[in-house]
Amino acid sequence: MRVGSFVLAARFPGQGDGEALHRAVRSAEVAEEAGLDSVWLAEHHFVPYGTCPSAVTLAALLLGRTRRLRVGTAVSVLPTAHPVALGEQAALLHITSGGRFSLGVGRGGPWVDLEVFGSGLGAYEEGFPESLDLLLRWLREPAVGASGERFGFREVPVVPRPSECLTETDGPEVVVACTSPRSVRLAAERGLPMLLGMHVGDEEKAEMVALWREHARAAGRPEDEIRAAAHVSAGVCQIADRRTDAVETLTKAMPGWLRQGLEAHVTVDGRARAMRDPLAYTELLCGLHPVGTPRLAADRLAATSERTGISRFALLVEGSGDLAATEENVRRLGAEVLPQLG
Repeated sequence: MRVGSFVLAARFPGQGDGEALHRAVRSAEVAEEAGLDSVWLAEHHFVPYGTCPSAVTLAALLLGRTRRLRVGTAVSVLPTAHPVALGEQAALLHITSGGRFSLGVGRGGPWVDLEVFGSGLGAYEEGFPESLDLLLRWLREPAVGASGERFGFREVPVVPRPSECLTETDGPEVVVACTSPRSVRLAAERGLPMLLGMHVGDEEKAEMVALWREHARAAGRPEDEIRAAAHVSAGVCQIADRRTDAVETLTKAMPGWLRQGLEAHVTVDGRARAMRDPLAYTELLCGLHPVGTPRLAADRLAATSERTGISRFALLVEGSGDLAATEENVRRLGAEVLPQLG
């Protein structure tokens, strides 16, 4: 079992962007000191829900500041990026970090980002498979050309080639954020592990893993690859001496952040959208994830792993909104929870 942190660089009410980003960087540095396996970085545009607009850029900074920690994007939003440009960045980070970079990609949402970056709604609704396949070709082939609906260009050499990294892997791992049966099938047919959201409970995650395996076998993926797939479960973690204290910390801070962050999202086409009740959502997360004593946290992580078959975790540790409390939370996760997991 491998446990890492999930960093949104969230801007809580009354805070500035600099404070949010400083907390994000410090939490990652402390994660390495505390013995965590990885840090996963979210990407958002134009909203205080997350103040990091380029997960791959922040990953570069953190790879330079750490020596052991695996750094991944959770996720780089593919519809608003050119797959070749993102592939070049991923290859660069894979090679220069000695293979410590993971590229998580996803569809994002129908947000105004699609208008600002000129990709259009079609890139979100229909263009993700083409973008993903072009990205994978760039990370695996010596030269690439394209003649698809969205991308078309003459064959060009891949420089730098990810396989030039002096590691056992030919390139950075690619993980796909999955929120629907369609995205599960997309990932499975390509043999790519899933990143499953923190709003999803163990039962639904187990169903998605089972569906992934079904589609992977139907696509002819090797059985050893299917068994070895290291899916990632996102969640929330808050450690305290009493569960009530951990829950109180999150229910005091997270609803305000969720309210202002989720309300700030603007759809590109004016479509109506339902927003979760911030307090009810916080309470749901506290019930699903390792929020409480170190013993409870370890038991909950172990139970999720056993029920779902998922071996990797990306845990939101900044739910208090406070730098000192976040650092303490990460240190307690490393010192008091990880040893109980073996």
